Amino acid sequence: MNQSRPAVARIADVVARDLEQRILEGSLKAGDRLPAERNLALELNVSRPTLREAIQKLASKGLLETRHGGGTVVTDRLQATFSDPWKDMLQAHPLLQSDMLEFRHMLEGEAAMLAAERATDVDLERIDTAYAAMELAYDGDDMSACIDTDVAFHQAIADASHNALIGHLVASLMQVIHGHVSDNLAHLHALPRQWEQLRAQHRAIWESVRRHASEDAMRTAREHINFVRQSMEESAKIEDRRNSALRRRS
Repeated sequence: MNQSRPAVARIADVVARDLEQRILEGSLKAGDRLPAERNLALELNVSRPTLREAIQKLASKGLLETRHGGGTVVTDRLQATFSDPWKDMLQAHPLLQSDMLEFRHMLEGEAAMLAAERATDVDLERIDTAYAAMELAYDGDDMSACIDTDVAFHQAIADASHNALIGHLVASLMQVIHGHVSDNLAHLHALPRQWEQLRAQHRAIWESVRRHASEDAMRTAREHINFVRQSMEESAKIEDRRNSALRRRS
C-alpha cells in the first residue's frame, strides 16, 4: 500500500516565506529597497532565477513591486489597506478622532507592555537611538523633525513588542493621524510647560521599557495618550474660537 509523502517545499517558496517574514516583522519596511539581486541571492544561498521566482510570488500578493531601473521595493499594502479609507473618514467625520485616540490608548499601552517584556538588546539599541534623535529634535524648532522622530520612537517600541499585527497597526495608525499629530505638536511646542510634560512622558516610557517594567510601561504609555487627547481637545477648542472670532470680524 502506497503511503503519501509530505510535499517537499520548493526552494522558491521557502525564499518567498523568508522575505515575507521579514516584511511582517518589520525588518523590511514599506519603501525599503531589496539588496541587489546578486547580493541577496548570495545571502540566501540560492540561484538568481530562484530568487526572481520568489520575488514574483510576493509581487503577485502586492507585497513587493519591481520598478524599471529602480530595483525591487516593499510596498505599503499592509498599511495602506487600513489607513487610506480611514484618512478620508477622519476628515469627513471629525468625531472619529476621539475613537482613534481611544484605539491608540489601547494599542500603544499594550505595545509598550509587550516591548518591556520582550525587547532584545538589539531592540533596546534601536529604541535608544530613536529616543536620542527625538530628544535632539525636541531641543530645536524644526517641527518636521519633531514629528518624524516622535513617530519613529513610538514605532520602535511597537516593533519591540514582537507582535507583527501591533507593529503594522501602529504604523498604519500613525499614517491616519499624521496631520493631527503635526497640529498637536505645533500647539504644544508653543507652551513650554506642556512641551516639557510631553518630553517627560516619553522619557518615562523609554525608561520603563529599558527596565523591562511591563506594568509601568503600559501605564506611562496610556498616561501619554491621555495627555495627547486632552491637548488635542484644547487645541481644537482654540482653533474653533479663532475661526469664530474671524467670522465675527468679517
